[in-house]
Amino acid sequence: MYVIESKVAAIGCMILSLCCLGSWPAVLTLLERRGRLPQHTFLDFTTANLLAAIVIAFTLGEVGKSTFQTPDFTTQLSQDNWPSVLLAVVGGVLLSVGNLATQYALAFVGLPVTEVITASITVVIGTTLNYFLDDKINKAEVLFPGVGCFLIAVFLGAAVHYSNAADVKAKLESLPGEYKAGTQDFYSSIKKGEDNPEKGLSLPLTEEPDLESHEKPVEKAKAGTAGFFVELENKRAIKVFGKSTMIGLFLTLFAGTCLSLFSPAFNLATNDQWSTLPRGVPKLVVYTAFFYFSIAGFLIALILNLIFLYRPMAGLARSSLKKYVKDSKGRSWAVFAGFLCGFGNGLQFMGGQAAGYAAADSVQALPLVSTFWGIILFGEYRRSSRRTYVLLVSMLVMFVAAVAILMASSGRRGHRK
Repeated sequence: MYVIESKVAAIGCMILSLCCLGSWPAVLTLLERRGRLPQHTFLDFTTANLLAAIVIAFTLGEVGKSTFQTPDFTTQLSQDNWPSVLLAVVGGVLLSVGNLATQYALAFVGLPVTEVITASITVVIGTTLNYFLDDKINKAEVLFPGVGCFLIAVFLGAAVHYSNAADVKAKLESLPGEYKAGTQDFYSSIKKGEDNPEKGLSLPLTEEPDLESHEKPVEKAKAGTAGFFVELENKRAIKVFGKSTMIGLFLTLFAGTCLSLFSPAFNLATNDQWSTLPRGVPKLVVYTAFFYFSIAGFLIALILNLIFLYRPMAGLARSSLKKYVKDSKGRSWAVFAGFLCGFGNGLQFMGGQAAGYAAADSVQALPLVSTFWGIILFGEYRRSSRRTYVLLVSMLVMFVAAVAILMASSGRRGHRK
């Protein structure tokens, strides 16, 4: 079994985990904004997540020498370690439900804000619990100022959301009444060659012109304009115009609560702080715990999404298992997102087992990565007010500080600092 022993290697795992975990929500957001049903996407996503855990278990969990204290993956499958397995299962269920709630929250309040709030709740609660579960191996004088940075980021993230929402509302109010959401399909009106409802709009071509029909080419609104937001609403799977942002904020808070508890549950599964294992039975290694963790997450996600296929939420269209199987458009991206999440979680747990799970919670600074993708892929914050930009930069600065401080608090398991 491959074991990480050095602090440098543990921090390297955390950095790679941060990149993976900050990127998969962007892929799910991209698919939802292209109109793919979240139920279809999440079924692909969670299957790939499980496959990632299986790959990790049969590679890193099998290489190297197997000892009594650190048995390899297949050896542990037959041991009497069910108390720890159940804790890993609880962690997997919490993560899966949290990720599912996050997917719907992304549509209502956007990628950066969702990640800011869920990540900050996760760190404030999860890091505190992990600090005490790990017998305080992380440096408290360094760790908790980092947690404070996340708390500040929560308020800055909320301020960014409300400032940007006000910017979007002002842009939409500038449109003529007949083009506002709920009265006419903006995108269809452009296709029919009607006047552009946004003065001065410079639009790139999205289709090759039909030389025989001499019709005007279909044009696409620039990111950040009023037309852009109405076009987006017409294409996306979850319609959000006219709906209260409180729905998204509730889902975000619920997701954050679930995500704040999965890491402490995994910590208990691998370190047995409650002494639940029979005498003489070795503790679960990371790879075995992650395997059970991922199976539980897969099963709960499968059950919930099969229910949502036939009884959808958030005003989504009703689907079926047959329609899901036929819906291959975007499947490769959903699978890619699942692998990113699976390997990201595995790397987080590997780093946490070596340097303390409290320090490993630094990977929850997902907005550092997700905000980048939000701006590049989705035009988030384009043509926003100066106030929004100032708040956005301040939020990102706080996350950079939080990541640096939390990683600097890394300890070494078995060595109290």
